[in-house]
Amino acid sequence: MNKDRWTRAKLECLDAQIAAVLEADSPQSVRHVFYRMTDSRLAAPVEKTENGYRRVQARCLKLRRAGTLPYGWIADATRRGFHVSTFDGPGEFIERFAGLYRANLWTQSEPLVEVWAESRSLAGVLHRECQRLAVSLYPAGGFASETLCYEAAQEIDARRRARAVILYIGDYDPAGVLIDRDIAAKLVTHAETPIELRRLAINADQIAAYGLPTKPRKDSDRRRPDLRETVEAEAMPAAELRRIVREAVESYLPPGALRAAQVAEESERAGLRALAMDLR
Repeated sequence: MNKDRWTRAKLECLDAQIAAVLEADSPQSVRHVFYRMTDSRLAAPVEKTENGYRRVQARCLKLRRAGTLPYGWIADATRRGFHVSTFDGPGEFIERFAGLYRANLWTQSEPLVEVWAESRSLAGVLHRECQRLAVSLYPAGGFASETLCYEAAQEIDARRRARAVILYIGDYDPAGVLIDRDIAAKLVTHAETPIELRRLAINADQIAAYGLPTKPRKDSDRRRPDLRETVEAEAMPAAELRRIVREAVESYLPPGALRAAQVAEESERAGLRALAMDLR
């Protein structure tokens, strides 16, 4: 079959590959799916170019609109609406938000732990895991603004912990390997709390260990001339990114803290729902 000619049969094969990847692990961003589709071992791989990305993007949209892919399987944290919640009374308020009640599983932990991601697409993939572990998640959007870092530093100080640990995920390229340092420097400038930043991904060891697809650096970029090949963070499988974040975050929790908080939440939510019934 001619690799350059996308016949109907080949497109259907690509669709099946996309569906299989998302059924096995979701949500994922379109760019995560794209990198899975560049695997040359697939029956219908796409080229590792922007044209290849647009092809996967178009097929994902078609499959979602056809009902083949559930909309929730694709993550997109780049565009969000702003909403105002209203209620028909205090009973409805308590009932609706009882399910959102969270026990503080970080009470016995020394540091404050946060997750920062270079892009909003990464944040969309990590959002549920960070919610489950009750850690703040910041999409930096590239080099983070002074305002974002100032406000984040104020929030860190307000938590009154002995120290803060920032777990970072970003691209391995001339800009990406400088962004985390820039974030750390800005946070340290504005925060009184001691801050430590750990880069969880992407690093050179992971590129080799996972066989991540690389692309040449831009000739026009004069930063970090020692980096000849680049890797986007979305090249790492979404499930692996979530695992890396989960294990890193949980390493700062006392043993059994997560389960203890879940048991407390179940009991306290039941009490809130009973109170809501009394107010109806």
